[in-house]
Amino acid sequence: MSRLDSFIRRMTSQKILLEYLVSKVNETEGPVLELGLGNGRTYDHLREIYPNKEIYAFDFVMECHPSCAPDADHMISGDIRDTLAFCEPRIGSKAAFAHVDIGSADPTFDLSIAHWLAPLLDKCMTVGGYILTALPLDLPNYAEEEKPEGIHPGRYHIYRKISEA
Repeated sequence: MSRLDSFIRRMTSQKILLEYLVSKVNETEGPVLELGLGNGRTYDHLREIYPNKEIYAFDFVMECHPSCAPDADHMISGDIRDTLAFCEPRIGSKAAFAHVDIGSADPTFDLSIAHWLAPLLDKCMTVGGYILTALPLDLPNYAEEEKPEGIHPGRYHIYRKISEA
């Protein structure tokens, strides 16, 4: 499969999954977290599908297209290992949804990300909240949810928090 075909399949899966979760996430109180703003396309889509939720974007720096940029109150700049650990006072509550769009093509590096990310995410999420990620995470107090048909197995994971740790 070409890299273009792989990218298209990944973006199509991401869009399907984001939209699949809307009604479920809207039943849960709390903001939306976008971990990995990148060029802002997904953040822009989240604003469209969650018009009544506050959305906070996390990344090292904001380098997205101006039309896709969060305002200063909703952009949290810096290393996610540092900023996610201390974001709750700024955000004001635990999150209903976290979309994790960080990682690499290096399996070892991705394992290291998953290792520090899982406990930080757990502390940020409300019971009943959802996490959508390409990284497999060790979250004992979460259930892995079924994905809609057509999503390539192993490509994405949906976790729902079922209890406090």
